[in-house]
Amino acid sequence: MTHDHDLVLRPTAAQTEAALNPPPGRNGGDLVVETLAALGATTVFGLPGQHALGVFDALRRSDLRYIGLRVENNAGFAADAYGRITGEAAPLLLSTGPGALTSLAALQEARAASAPVLAISSQVPTAGLGGGRHGYLHELPDQAASFRGVVKSVHTVRTQSQIPSAIAEAWTSALTVPHGPVWVEIPQDVLLAKTPIPVVTGGDTFPEELPPRPELTAVAADLLSRAERPAIIAGGGVVRADASKKLRQLAERLQAPVVTTFGGKGAFPWTHPLSLQSWLEDRHTTDFLEDADVLLVVGSGLGELSSNYHTFQPRGRVIQIEADLGKLESNHPALGIHADARLALQALLETVGERTDPAAPERVREVLAKVRERIASQELTLEQDVLAAVRKALPPGAPSFWDMTILAYWAWSAFDAKAPNTMHSAQGAGGLGYGFPAALGAAAADPTHPVLAVSGDGGALYSIAELATARQYDLNVTWLIVDDGGYGILREYMTDAFGEPTATELTRPDYVALAESFGVPGVRTSPETLEADLAKALAAPGPSVVVLPAVLRMFAPTHLD
Repeated sequence: MTHDHDLVLRPTAAQTEAALNPPPGRNGGDLVVETLAALGATTVFGLPGQHALGVFDALRRSDLRYIGLRVENNAGFAADAYGRITGEAAPLLLSTGPGALTSLAALQEARAASAPVLAISSQVPTAGLGGGRHGYLHELPDQAASFRGVVKSVHTVRTQSQIPSAIAEAWTSALTVPHGPVWVEIPQDVLLAKTPIPVVTGGDTFPEELPPRPELTAVAADLLSRAERPAIIAGGGVVRADASKKLRQLAERLQAPVVTTFGGKGAFPWTHPLSLQSWLEDRHTTDFLEDADVLLVVGSGLGELSSNYHTFQPRGRVIQIEADLGKLESNHPALGIHADARLALQALLETVGERTDPAAPERVREVLAKVRERIASQELTLEQDVLAAVRKALPPGAPSFWDMTILAYWAWSAFDAKAPNTMHSAQGAGGLGYGFPAALGAAAADPTHPVLAVSGDGGALYSIAELATARQYDLNVTWLIVDDGGYGILREYMTDAFGEPTATELTRPDYVALAESFGVPGVRTSPETLEADLAKALAAPGPSVVVLPAVLRMFAPTHLD
């Protein structure tokens, strides 16, 4: 009698031949790149380092495409974007100690945004593992400990035979919902030693699905079907799960207005009659959501930015669908459903009743009209015109990556992403320097669309070195730098809080001349010519820089009222 668990995959003749007669000159690094290729990786990001040379030497014997950035943190941002665009685990190759630690901020962003990144770092020689102070270059008492609070899982390799399984296990972890970054570390001597292990050819992994519990979706469907004023908050989990179509079907069946979080931009059509867009930092939206008798929250933990800085206090029943168990009911009591957004929405579609509510679109129009009136009263025409120019210049299917800058804060609320998985920012962890290197990763993932990066001059200075990367690989990225002479948003915050700013003003270069020194075309624009200049740059192949000297202001917050 044969059971499923008794079945064994038989090697092919070619696999047997490769196993019996592996090519000469291979080392532990070859096992790394062979495993990545067997798992389906095609592109890797990173920087070489002394302890990691075994991996980088092996790259020249593989078909993997290598995109080398100039700073490890930027390489992490590029891998983050590659993972977001493709939905695949993006390999990130790093060296020990300083190189590894420099990637931490990028890995924190990937974890907050559920971006699948497979970071593979070298380690000190095996004899140095365990905390003894041997004095190896780059030595840390416990390198893995620096990453355990940041990534989803940590995998330490001690022998060559462990490499394929450790990387496959990490790959599965990265792609199991919620997606996220993982960490693999391999000692220098293990990477450099010649290997008798056969060429790695088998690499299938099967990330576990996270379906909802049927008794919970049955209760949720009943609550939604009987609701008088249902509403939906759609977060980044909807985008990551590729569930926007199912979200739209459910919203239309329930006649439930939908607001998308800043991480969920594009999850619901911007101009749909039920779309409350993304005005979460607005009291009118907050009031509307608080008034819902049943509020469905999909793929969001209702954190600081998604709750109008924790001023949101729902009065009705909350149903929360969330793949990250740590976020489930962490901010508000709810009917918590621990599940992938796509699977949970499908379960609701199969069981929820259809509602009729002809007044729902009118209620949405009333809220949006109040929002427009509030913004219009603040005389922010320049800011709205600049954002509108960016939207008009950017082709509908082209992705955009936004740094932590005033124009990005506007875009969180007021920018129409046009489609899911096209607008991305660093709002998960909130670190500077994300926009340009992330855009490079997106361009590597999909060269068929131009990619826009948006930075302030402060954030741009984190990423200037990557102009060399953009030029070296001829990546199709246009970088819009809004130059206001300093850390603009911090200038506003400090002036509002203390009457004057401190440490916010910056001496900065001539960004156009600097870009041109890298061989990257640059142009200085104005608010009046921005649309034309940006469209021209986006239409031209290869990298380009557009510099907009402008001091932008934020709209007034409502959470302080």
